[in-house]
Parts: sequence; C-alpha cells; structure tokens
Amino acid sequence: MGFISTILGFFGFGMGIVIGLVIGYFLFIYVLPTDVKHPDIRPLAEQDTESLQRLLPEIPLWVKNPDYDRLDWLNKMIELMWPYLDKAICKTAKGIVDPIIAEQIPQYKIESVEFQSFTLGTLPPTFPGMKVYITEEKELIMEPVIKWAANPNITVAVKAFGLKATAQVVDLQIFALPRITLKPLVPTFPCFAKIYVSLMEKPHVDFGLKLLGADAMSIPGLYRFVQEIIKDQVASMYLWPKTLEVQILDPSKAMKRPVGIFNVTVVRAMKLKKTDLLGLSDPFVKLKIMDDKLSSKKTSVKHKNLNPEWNEEFSFVVKDPQTQVLKFSVYDWEQVGSHEKMGVNIVPLKDLTPDEPKVLTLDLLKNLKPDDVQNEKSRGQLVLEVMYKAFNDEELANGTDESGTVEKAPDGTPEGGGMLVVIVHEGQDLEGKHHTNPSVRLLFRGEERRTKVIKKNRDPRWEEEFQFVLEEPPVNDRIHVEVFSTSKRMGLRHPKEALGYVDVYLADVVNNKRINERYHLIDSKNGRLQIELQWRTAS
Repeated sequence: MGFISTILGFFGFGMGIVIGLVIGYFLFIYVLPTDVKHPDIRPLAEQDTESLQRLLPEIPLWVKNPDYDRLDWLNKMIELMWPYLDKAICKTAKGIVDPIIAEQIPQYKIESVEFQSFTLGTLPPTFPGMKVYITEEKELIMEPVIKWAANPNITVAVKAFGLKATAQVVDLQIFALPRITLKPLVPTFPCFAKIYVSLMEKPHVDFGLKLLGADAMSIPGLYRFVQEIIKDQVASMYLWPKTLEVQILDPSKAMKRPVGIFNVTVVRAMKLKKTDLLGLSDPFVKLKIMDDKLSSKKTSVKHKNLNPEWNEEFSFVVKDPQTQVLKFSVYDWEQVGSHEKMGVNIVPLKDLTPDEPKVLTLDLLKNLKPDDVQNEKSRGQLVLEVMYKAFNDEELANGTDESGTVEKAPDGTPEGGGMLVVIVHEGQDLEGKHHTNPSVRLLFRGEERRTKVIKKNRDPRWEEEFQFVLEEPPVNDRIHVEVFSTSKRMGLRHPKEALGYVDVYLADVVNNKRINERYHLIDSKNGRLQIELQWRTAS
C-alpha cells in the first residue's frame, strides 16, 4: 500500500504542476491588468506642454531646430571606419604623450610609466546635428554636436620605489558643443590655412577610474569634484571666445600675400612707328602685372609725337616675384574706334635685384612670340626706370592677414589721403529679361572701372580689384555700382540691359578701414552683389 500511495502521490503532484502551469499561462495571456493603459499616440502638435517637455531630450536636434542639419551620412561613415580610426588616434596620441612623459618622470623619481592597453573601444562618437554659419568672410564656421558614450580600455602602469600601480579609464561619456572655424580659405589644398576650435558651453565629461582594481569614482564626493574640475579647466582654456589654434598652411604663402612693391617710371619712347596719315602718332603706354586681377595702368596721351617723354610713376603690389612679369604695351590713341597697338614687351621681375634701381631700354615687339619674324622689324624703344622693393619682416607683419586687417598703402600715396580699394566678389540671383551676361561698372569721382563680362550666369563670380588713389579721405563721397548684361549678338533689339544698381556711402569704410557686405540691388527683383571696400593709408 505504501508503494501504491507513493506512485499515486507522484503522479498527482506532476499532474497538479502541469494543470497549474496551463491555467497560469491562459490567465497571463487573456486576463489584462486593470492598471495598464494603452499608449496615447498623437502628433507632436497636439501634445500638451508637460508631454513635450518629457519628450524634448529625446528629439533630435535637426527636428527641434531647423538650423541644424542631419549627419546620418557622417555617423555611418565613422561607424564603418571606427576600427581603423581607433588605432590611428591611439597611435597618434601615444606618439604625442610618450615624449612628454619621458621628459617629466625624472623629476618625480618615477621609474617608468607605460601603457598596458590603449583603445577607445568599439563605440564611435555620434553627431546628432551640425549648424553651419554663412558669412561674407573667407571662412567656414561649423558647430557640430558631439555625443560619445564610449567603452575605452586605457590602462597605465606606474613603477616607483619598487612598487607598481595601475590606473584604468573605463566608461567614458562626453557631450560637447564645439565651434570649428576654418580660415582663411585659400586656393591651396586643403583650402584652409588654420583651424580654430572653441567650446560654446562647458562640456559634460563622465568616466570611471579604477585604481589598483577599485573604482575611485565611487568615493563619496570625489566623482562630482573631479567632474567639475575637468569642466572648469577645459572651459578656462577653450570656452568661447578663447580658441585652440591649429596651423595647417602658412597663410602668407597660401594666400600669396604681398611681398614687395614694384615701382616703374615710364621715362620716354624713341623712334616710334608712324601710324597717322600726317606721319605722326598719339602714343600712350598701358602697364599691367600679368596673372594679376588688377586692372591696367595707363600714362597720359602725348599727341603728335614720335619721341614722347612722360616721366610718370606707377606702383604695383608684388605677390610672387619669381613668376610675375610686367607687361607694357604702347598704343596710338584714336578718338573714334579702338586704339592701335604699336608695340609690346615684358620685364620679368625675377631678373631684377631687390632695392637696386635700374634703367631699361627695351625694343618694342609686334607680339610676345619669340619665333615670330615680324619682331625683327624696328618699332621703336621704350625707356623705363624700375626698382623692386621687397618688404622686410615688420612690413610683412603689417600686411593683410586672415584676421581681416588692411595692409598699408604703397609708397607714393599722398599724405593725409590714401587708397580706396574696391573688390567686386560675386553676384547672386541676377536675371535679365532678354539675356544674362553680367558685368559690373564702378563710377567714382568721374572715373569709371569695369569688370569682365561673364556669359550666361545668374550667380557670377568676378573677384576683381580696383584702386583709387585719393588726396583726402572720402568721408562725404559715395561710389555708384551698376550691374549690366551685354549681348554680343548682332541685330539684337536689346544689346544692353540694366540688372540693378546700388550706391555705397564711404564714411563707414574710412572709419572701419574695411567693410565686406552683400548689397541688395535697386531695380532688381532678387539680385544681390557682394562688394568689399578697404581704405588704406600710409600710417
């Protein structure tokens, strides 16, 4: 009986467990708790204030703020490259830190400091969004948001007095909002000369530190103390407007800043070719530094003279004396029609000795082709006095740099006056009714200057510079800037069309030395023109 009761008790216990599990399963599946509610799914616009505040930290920046752009592509790229970036960053960091440690440890009587392990972990940083600022200067300003919850393993072993201690950094979290400025932008790869890094607010830094295997951050009060110290120290060095500056290129070489002044005196011409019906000519000389955006400079016209004397002086800014060349052309002035070219020649600046005056008597040539037989025919000669003056280190330091300062006016600028420099950068949304081939005309004190024509372009870029030497500051003057579209087609009913204009008052330029603005054109629907003006003086 005892055996039978045991068997029945075993089966009864087993059946009870099975039945209990089945009943419990069906109760769990089909009986809903009364304290659980279905989630309320509504658009953000219909949420109340409290709900929005709870959701706000979880919403990406590019949703909350339209100024921020999504960087999913960058996050994906970093994720794929992170195993290689981790090794490269750690190798570079060790290469920087090891010499510093080797230099410092002797004074603390430490035998050695070595990295037993150095890895940033498998989790890459992420960029929830980035804001980009658009300015009229030659710079690019970015504000990326950086969030990094890393799992690094950085273990340092220190040996001193026969003992060995280890410190390990784990569970690193960094939230930062830096401002990265690339400036000045230059036409040399990588297209910027310096990187400036600042923090727009104190960073959040959280990490675990194990000393001798124990978590030091678990000591009461130490965690918050260390965190605040790090925040304050980093903020004191890099919080805006303080910056970390990293030089990539030499700005003076990348931007081809001025390195000297080339002074030219057009003295006289001799035995010029007769071009007029009466056996005379009306010569004048045009001078230009080749491969320079500045317009040509001209002498006065000497009427009815084959051996004219000018004795007129000109100055040119030199940026690369090894490659730049002065080109001069002698023309016969014509009252109607185009002027006839009488001869041409060049003066390579590399052939001149700095600070040494030189008198040159140069033959006029038909053209600059060395093998052209027409150059053997005599066309007269031109006498020039030239001198190239190289800037010294102090003068180079006073030149234009990436901070937007203005260089001094060249020698020969009138005392009490200066040089007004107008740089026509670019236009936007220029549109004519019949054609859009824009050019810019400057009118100032009776002088007229023009840029080149850019065909079929609503957003042209000229980057042309014009100079006006003045006896006094133009505090009560204005410069009239017009944009035209010109058609070269014959028989067109509208050969020239106005695209807008603007008058720029120069008092601000004199007071501030430099302005760089984008002006909305009058009589234009959406047209804008970016113009930079500088007032350069000898002092």
